[in-house]
Amino acid sequence: MARPFALVALIALATSLHGCAGAPSIGLFGAYFPLWLLSALAGIAGAVVAWRVFIATGLVETVPFQLLVNTAIGLMIAEIVWLIGSGHIP
Repeated sequence: MARPFALVALIALATSLHGCAGAPSIGLFGAYFPLWLLSALAGIAGAVVAWRVFIATGLVETVPFQLLVNTAIGLMIAEIVWLIGSGHIP
């Protein structure tokens, strides 16, 4: 009885992978990296830089919810990198 369900699940998973064929990638140091990976790394770096800026300027004591604020800054930077890399922002 489990065989038909497993077959349907396998077909559903296989057809969902079709969208990965045209994913934007960037040539970097002779290898192709997916754009989402570069965006994520840029977002993480941006969040760390924002955190260090908050510490250096003393705003860490003024701005509440530092984890949420730095995560939002990193997410905005990652989204900007994604939009520029995929050509949505010229």
